[in-house]
Amino acid sequence: MPFGVYVHVPFCARRCDYCAFATWTDRHHLFDAYARACRREISSAALPPASSVFFGGGTPSLLPAHLLCSILAVIPRQGDAEVTVECNPDSVSAEAFAAYREAGVTRLSFGAQSTAPHVLASLGRSHRPGDLEVAVGLARAAGFDNFNVDLIFGGAGESLDDWRRTLDDVLALGPAHVSAYALTVEPGTPLASDRPRHPDDDDQAEKYGVADSVLSAAGLRNYEISNWARPGNECRHNLLYWRQGDYRGIGCAAHSHERGRRWWNVRTPERYIAAIEEGRSPLAGSEELDAETRLLEGLQLSLRTSDGVPESAIPNDPVFDRLVDRADGRARLTVEGRLLANEVAVRLVPHP
Repeated sequence: MPFGVYVHVPFCARRCDYCAFATWTDRHHLFDAYARACRREISSAALPPASSVFFGGGTPSLLPAHLLCSILAVIPRQGDAEVTVECNPDSVSAEAFAAYREAGVTRLSFGAQSTAPHVLASLGRSHRPGDLEVAVGLARAAGFDNFNVDLIFGGAGESLDDWRRTLDDVLALGPAHVSAYALTVEPGTPLASDRPRHPDDDDQAEKYGVADSVLSAAGLRNYEISNWARPGNECRHNLLYWRQGDYRGIGCAAHSHERGRRWWNVRTPERYIAAIEEGRSPLAGSEELDAETRLLEGLQLSLRTSDGVPESAIPNDPVFDRLVDRADGRARLTVEGRLLANEVAVRLVPHP
């Protein structure tokens, strides 16, 4: 059965202006203790073999490779497990990629966001446009052909031509997978307090349409609202989330799910390390989902994917005709529907 393990690496060299994740730029002295705590949490959890493992953050590639690989080494895995490591283009090396390959990493995900210098600056990114090409070259030299490139559209000063050029630059690198997300304003971030940098909905809608057109023409199929992949290169770990699978989160602020129960760890690395070292649970909270809630959430998650939902879950109203395609008993979002996915999701009709 599919089972995922997510390892949260809460360290960054610099916090991006739009980021609200549990990550810190001044905790590098905790690298060793944090990795040790993660290994202890895994060892005490009696996990089943994982079909996918995902190192996210934060910036997992900022953690010294031998420490990241030491965490992976204690995670039980199925023989063909997908193992992904998120990387910033400016925090990678040939030596790290070689260590990843030796340890069993099968997939990389590069946080590029844009290839336009002024857009990267507006997002508060630390890398330069050329760093992505160098990083991909090092990855290929180490044997990694399966990699994702993460992009963000709608940043301040980004023209439609800038966005098209970014897509072309990324496709020239031959990625197996591309993720493209609309810039969102999270409370408490530098972006939130700077209204002139807030994205425009119409601009983002147009850029999403361009992304879908360009990526589809290049042979990457949209299989989830913000994700396109060559056939067979869909991210198995993310599919596990969208299909309500079971997974275990390791590290501070990491979330877990098992048969309708969700729980999460304490947010800060210091509290997490202290709990593990003292033999206490790092649990911060939990919730139980009843059958009705699970059913509705399952539909809402499936709606985001190319699988769609049973046609009966979509109200019989002409307003949905332009938002979904109905075929073979299923309803799948059109491109316009993907832009209004949340509006469709709140109107779904669950059927036991």
